Amino acid sequence: MSDGSNALEFTVYPAIDVRGGRVVRLRQGDYAQETHYADDPFGVVRLYAQAGAAWLHLVDLDAARMGGYRLAELLLRIKDETGLRVQTGGGVRSEADVRTLLQTGADRVIVGSLAVREPETVRRWLQVFGPERIVVALDTRKDEKGWWRLPTQGWTQTEGDGKDLAGLLVFYATAGLRHLLCTDIDRDGTLAGPNVDLYQRLRLLAPGVAVQASGGVRDLADVRGARAAGCAGVVLGRALLDGRVDLAEALAC
Repeated sequence: MSDGSNALEFTVYPAIDVRGGRVVRLRQGDYAQETHYADDPFGVVRLYAQAGAAWLHLVDLDAARMGGYRLAELLLRIKDETGLRVQTGGGVRSEADVRTLLQTGADRVIVGSLAVREPETVRRWLQVFGPERIVVALDTRKDEKGWWRLPTQGWTQTEGDGKDLAGLLVFYATAGLRHLLCTDIDRDGTLAGPNVDLYQRLRLLAPGVAVQASGGVRDLADVRGARAAGCAGVVLGRALLDGRVDLAEALAC
């Protein structure tokens, strides 16, 4: 698969979420609804590399909630021992954090909570590091009024200043954003299928941004559906870990 640098290309990103040193998945971002899959994250990563993956999506769940990225040693090993390119995040709070991750070996740094709270700061990072090195994660949940809101801090807090997905995406697209990761939180870890309608709307709002679909993917048809919706990539988490999707087959899609 490609590196996702062209909006017409499509990349499958196998995902590893790490909490307490173990591979886990959360249901709808709820830390109380955790499923444990493996004690050795690198062992899972190695299987994905052997299946032919080009990229890995690596998230530090502890850092996403409390700050302080803890996966540097794992990241270094992945870069030293596999051919994988890595986009990674969790707890990125400063320009120094971004720089450290890039120096450690990250190909792209995922910025989530700060991208919602301090968009001007992250806009500057796009200029400092370049749009190919930053992934803005606008993870979203629809509220009772139908607005797509943007919870932060590992999806445990909701900003109270009225920020919404559409407005912030337009801001970042104007600022030169290249890579957007968007998770429909209510579908994450549920195997309910991705929110294709949402991704189609995002593509219309920002046609120059490469959208990575995340949340709910359950089978190869969902992978194809994300591609048909115009997404530049899809993140596969629970479907891989549960054995519902074969990674080599997904890559062949």
